[in-house]
Amino acid sequence: MNNQLLMLIVAAVALLIAARLAAGGFTVRGLIQSLISWAAIGIIAFIAFSHQQEIAAILARASDRLGYEQQKVEGDTVRIPMSRDGHFWAKVTINGVERRMLVDSGATVTALSETTAREAGIGPGGLPVVIETANGSVQARSTRLDLIEVGPLKTRDLEIVVSRSFGEFDVLGMNFLSRLQSWRVEGKTLVLEPVRPKGTEDRKASEKRDRREP
Repeated sequence: MNNQLLMLIVAAVALLIAARLAAGGFTVRGLIQSLISWAAIGIIAFIAFSHQQEIAAILARASDRLGYEQQKVEGDTVRIPMSRDGHFWAKVTINGVERRMLVDSGATVTALSETTAREAGIGPGGLPVVIETANGSVQARSTRLDLIEVGPLKTRDLEIVVSRSFGEFDVLGMNFLSRLQSWRVEGKTLVLEPVRPKGTEDRKASEKRDRREP
């Protein structure tokens, strides 16, 4: 994907030069200025594309500080509004350490950066693995997490992968979501519900019907 972006940038620069030549406005100075300008734009675009996940994580943390897209707890249900970047970012506690994590149903396993793992007291050990990400294959290590919490939702002994290649980026994967009773998207809100004792769902449904009756 990065190679495709680079090729598009080169093609755009070539088209610009061709257009300047066709218009008869060609000068050496103008050509050099155009090349410098487009090179700067290309470098910025390339860096932004290569680190889009890290940039998204930074924006999510900034939104959290400003009070945007705050997740809500209703009883034992967690509701997470869609962020302005189109993703769902959960406020998560990992072994007592709070983080903002991208909720990604396309990720098989929950993934942590080395920084997050270290602050959460996760040791350097683990089984070496190679995983596929949006930016290609990366080296990581597979280990287990004692406790991860999203509001009242708690999961213990969860498999995770840790890698320096993630930068400051953390992902809440499908192996966490699969331990819930259910998860779904309602409009622009992600709804997470825990596994409840048998009969709880029927009782809640009955209470809702009672409230609707005159």
